[in-house]
Amino acid sequence: MKTVDMHLHLLNPNVKFDRLFDRVAIALFGRKFGLDSEKMKTDPYGAYIDALISSIRDSEYIVKGALLPVDSKFDRDGTEIHRDATVCSHSEDVLALYREFPEYIIPFMSVNPNRKDALELIERYYREGAVGMKFLQNYWEVDLSEERLIPYYQKLAELGIPLIIHIGSEYTISSSPQYESARMLTLPLECGVRVIAAHVGAGDIGEKLRFWRNLSGDPKYFNREYLDLMEMMERYDNLYADISALLTVFKARVLRDLSQRGLEERLLFSTDYPVVYSTLFTSYDLPWRKRWELSKIANPLDRYTRAILEYFPKSSPVYTNYRKVLQLA
Repeated sequence: MKTVDMHLHLLNPNVKFDRLFDRVAIALFGRKFGLDSEKMKTDPYGAYIDALISSIRDSEYIVKGALLPVDSKFDRDGTEIHRDATVCSHSEDVLALYREFPEYIIPFMSVNPNRKDALELIERYYREGAVGMKFLQNYWEVDLSEERLIPYYQKLAELGIPLIIHIGSEYTISSSPQYESARMLTLPLECGVRVIAAHVGAGDIGEKLRFWRNLSGDPKYFNREYLDLMEMMERYDNLYADISALLTVFKARVLRDLSQRGLEERLLFSTDYPVVYSTLFTSYDLPWRKRWELSKIANPLDRYTRAILEYFPKSSPVYTNYRKVLQLA
């Protein structure tokens, strides 16, 4: 079985991995994700690119990856007000890497709709080869249901550009929960955009007093965004969801339920690399012997894939739906 990873991240070219979150993640998982500890000290971005490309090149299952940038935060007047030093990369950065590694990279763009030249940038990046759009509106603090964004969505629909929208809680960057709900999907869907809900909306830590319920596989304890998204996928034929980051602690519990809903025709295989995960200590329902077996797989993309294969077999359309979304033959 060969597939495309529909959710990989390009980090900021000036990344230093000096945030507390980064330092802890690298200390615990850096080796598991193929990062060269020595090169990380002198050339962190280069070390990250080496690990990313080698993970795709050496993978048993992944032939290419959709590489996603994240645009900066802009105010409503179009002035840049923040650019995260780890998470934010420009669309130009992705396109440059695509030109260097066209055999491994499928380039996406990220254009904050608050930019004054947003529509012009969409057309420019599309001409240069970008085939999809990535939104992180909870970081941008942009309400995607505002009618002022209709021309933006119409442009995406006109060009056939699919739009990945983050739904559910965000832990790697400062964000605003009011922009994480499934309602963020409605207006672009109604404008005819092929929308991809990232992470199937899973992962919110909803239960505070009975914290263990956040690890439960019982759907009555699942977060609202996930359940709302499942309902919306029944209503909108142009709505897809990716299964990225579903091996992380609070998301993995939905895997069994998700695999039994009959929605495989609109789920997209994806990992969310380099978001860290553990095949041992997470909330899915696999037996410990299987978890231990999976943990021994060296390639992080293959380790993720093999775990997902326990829920969606090789024959599942989850691994070929990228062709529909990217309009490939």
